[in-house]
Amino acid sequence: MKTLPELRERSKQIRRDTLKLGTSNGGYHFGGSFSATEILIALYDVVMKPDDRFILSKGHACWPWYVILRERGYNPELAGHPSIDVANGIYCTTGSEGHGLPVGIGMAMARKFKKTSGKIYVVVGDGECQEGTTWESILTASHHKLDNLAAIVDYNEIQGSGFVRDILPINGLEKVAETLGWSVVQVDGHSYPELIDALSKSHEGKPRMIIAHTVKGKGVSYMEGKPQWHAKFPDPQQLEQAYKELE
Repeated sequence: MKTLPELRERSKQIRRDTLKLGTSNGGYHFGGSFSATEILIALYDVVMKPDDRFILSKGHACWPWYVILRERGYNPELAGHPSIDVANGIYCTTGSEGHGLPVGIGMAMARKFKKTSGKIYVVVGDGECQEGTTWESILTASHHKLDNLAAIVDYNEIQGSGFVRDILPINGLEKVAETLGWSVVQVDGHSYPELIDALSKSHEGKPRMIIAHTVKGKGVSYMEGKPQWHAKFPDPQQLEQAYKELE
């Protein structure tokens, strides 16, 4: 396993590579991509085993995921949202919010039914938690005791149209999930020790929810915490500054 300094350097490297891949292929969702970077690295570099499966329900944050998949020899289509391509490590078409978690539940239920090993990890956005399908999924996963399922909420407090608190607050999500039978933990979504510990644990008979508190645009000062960087192309000067800050 990589050391903590190595993982932190990897965060910068993945963000640099995300900018390169995204800007050269029409990508622009860098805010949500950078809030999810440590989550993706923790999963792929440390936690996930060969029989585990991953779904990026907040599909607009696909660019660092494409970087990580390409490092592993996959060749995903470089589109603005991922389309199902099992041969290249993509197990669900996402982008329209609220779809990934229901699919993950189906996969987890199938494994329970067939008594096959492996966990299902699903990353959802905080704005996505406003969706009715997400709430139905929370109920369903608990009812079926899907302890082979982990939902990671990228809680960066910003969605496409502005701040979550101003659009439709999801305060108390952790209390509701716990009341409905989930095992819930809150972590710093940019802390590898906290992420790895939370992602590596499970609770018998309960699905796992990891609320990862993150910063939209993490790592690039002019992007951090700014709603406009949910979806925006950096100009050449901004791109140069971003690379310098990620050195």
